[in-house]
Formats: sequence, structure tokens, C-alpha cells
Amino acid sequence: MGDRPAAEVQITVPLVRRLLLDQCPALAHLDLAEVSEGWDNVMLRLGADLAVRVPRRQLAAQLVVNEQHWLPTLAASLATVVDVAVPAPVHRGHPSDYFPWAWSVVPWFEGTEVGALPIAHRAPLAIDLARCVRALHRPAPPEAPANPYRGVPLAHRAADIDARLCDPAVPRADEARRVWADALAAPVHEGPAVWLHGDLHPFNMLARPGVAPPSTQPSTRPSGSSQASTPATLCALIDFGDLTSGDPACDLATAWLTFDAAGRRAFRAEVERLGAVDAATWRRARGWALVMASAMLTHSDDDPRFAILGARALTEILDDA
Repeated sequence: MGDRPAAEVQITVPLVRRLLLDQCPALAHLDLAEVSEGWDNVMLRLGADLAVRVPRRQLAAQLVVNEQHWLPTLAASLATVVDVAVPAPVHRGHPSDYFPWAWSVVPWFEGTEVGALPIAHRAPLAIDLARCVRALHRPAPPEAPANPYRGVPLAHRAADIDARLCDPAVPRADEARRVWADALAAPVHEGPAVWLHGDLHPFNMLARPGVAPPSTQPSTRPSGSSQASTPATLCALIDFGDLTSGDPACDLATAWLTFDAAGRRAFRAEVERLGAVDAATWRRARGWALVMASAMLTHSDDDPRFAILGARALTEILDDA
């Protein structure tokens, strides 16, 4: 049996077509096909430029409402700073007598999941991602969505980590415990609670692939000349289901989840160029990276990609002096 919770409502193409016909008839004629099913939502592609995001269990229903309420404002704010798209809903679906929860039509973004790129090829994305994070990390209002698993003091996650580090799926557990102890010992976040993506790992980012130089015969290339490839660029942040506010260290954990040492240096340098980040925040961020990597290692039976990501991230965490 896999780790993914059972769906409380089976999301099918006929069900979603009916929702569109009833609530968004102008789009109901477009081609519709399921593309992914996660723990919380099913994503269906709608025509060429849209998608439908539908919760599959009660726990996710409020997360869709949070996205509907807050993402338009956050997307507009980010757009003034970075050219990176955010899936702000273009239609807000509401509960009906045959489907109990809110659902959304969102833009479909073309791009490659950053998690599918070799880690050594991700460094060019570090500057854009740092700018996204710093643009997002603005003080959040008191009514921002609450999330007991993201942005909270690390001590709130101690019981989960203690259990995971006893699981044989997590290697080098003694080293991981030392990292965790250091993160717990860091001073807690005392600044304002800032907006957080909450789940900033590389499969929640899209990149435009780099462009290779045109093929040129050696005999026609001037001696000593070279043609450089255009690096990949960050084009979208997706899946804001864990959107919340709190300690910025939670999102800064992406330094270990997304990058190797070279990419991490570039990311950290740009984050700090854009505003002071103290050593305690980076220590907590490394602890948050361990929270997320250990979860991927112990709860990814349904998606081997995340087990691989967790193993890679754990190596980055433990090998980073």
C-alpha cells in the first residue's frame, strides 16, 4: 500500500466537465484530460493554455480556497519584481450539490520541472529563484493562512523528525541528528511573519530549457572562437497549496533541496545581496531542508521521483560544511 491518502471523491473527466458546464460554460467545450494526481489535488489540462485544479480530499479543500483568495494579490506583487509566473486562478469554482468543495481553473505553464534537470544544470536558476523568494518574503497580514507544518518554530516538528531518523529509509541518521540539533539550537525567528510558498522544492518550479548553439562544422568556425549555450531560466512557481506565513527559513531550505554546492553558493549570495539574512536563519533553513528531505525519503512509495529528491537533498545537507 502506498503513502498517498485515498481519494475521498473520485475526480474524473466527466465530473470536471459537468462542473465546467454548470459554472464556467465558456470553457466547457475545450479538450480536457487528467495529467497528474497528487496527495491533495488532481490536475487536468484544459485546452492549450489552462488547467483545472480539483481537490480529492477534505483536507485539501481549504488549501484551494486559500489559493483562490491570496494568489491574485501575491502574483501581482511578484510581477513587479520578477518575470516568473504564479498560477493565480482565472476562474474560482464553488461547491455544488454533486461536488462538495471549491476548485479552480488556472493557467497552464509550459516548462520543464526543475527537479527533472540534472542538479549540476540548475545553478543558472539560482539568481531568479533568490529574487522570487525575497520578493515573496514580505510581511504577511494576521489573516494569512495558518499551516501547522510550515513556517512554525522547528521545535514543533521535532517529534516527526525523531521518528523519521529512526526509519531505515533515512541513511546517515547520526549525522542528520547533529544537523537537526544545530538547527534547533539556533535562535528562533523574531521578525515579522512573512509570506511563504511553503513547499519550495524543485518539482514545484518550472524552467524554460536552455538553447544549444547551432551546429557548426569545425572547418567553418574561426580559430579560437566558441559558442555558448543559453542557460535555462526560471519561468514559474507552482503548487501554492502550503501557502502560509512564518519563518523565512522554511522557504530558504530550497538551497539544499534544489541546488548542488555551486548553485547553493549563488542562491545564498543573491538572497543576502537583496537583504540581510543572519547565520541563525540559514541554520534553521538547513533544519527545514532536513524536515522535507526526511519526509520525502519516508513517504514517497507512490512517487519514486521524490525518494530520489530526498536522497539527493540529504546528501547536500550532510555534506555541506
